[in-house]
Amino acid sequence: MKVVIILSVVACCWGQRSEESAKTVREISDINPDGSFNYAFETENQIFAEAQGFLKDGDQQVIQGQYQFTSPEGQVIRLAYVADENGFQPQGEHLPTPPPIPPAIQRALDYLATLPPK
Repeated sequence: MKVVIILSVVACCWGQRSEESAKTVREISDINPDGSFNYAFETENQIFAEAQGFLKDGDQQVIQGQYQFTSPEGQVIRLAYVADENGFQPQGEHLPTPPPIPPAIQRALDYLATLPPK
């Protein structure tokens, strides 16, 4: 299921590019009987994606990969990710980040962490 979601995200990004037809310049697709896989593709208009996956403990799929494309504004979007028992964990410079915790609140959190549990 996670593979389908990840491939859908890549397909959406790929489809966003433009209406021109871009030729695939590289494509790799290996699916193994043990549940592991490796795929990659690259187009002539600099759309790139790759992922590797394997089964952990016999039934938990673990996938890590990345994709890259250029946004309509001209910004290169690169996203690396891991999908495992902890969910989908993306990383990219374009992703929003939470604001820093104010110092007074951080001190209060640190103090609360030292108290014995009730």
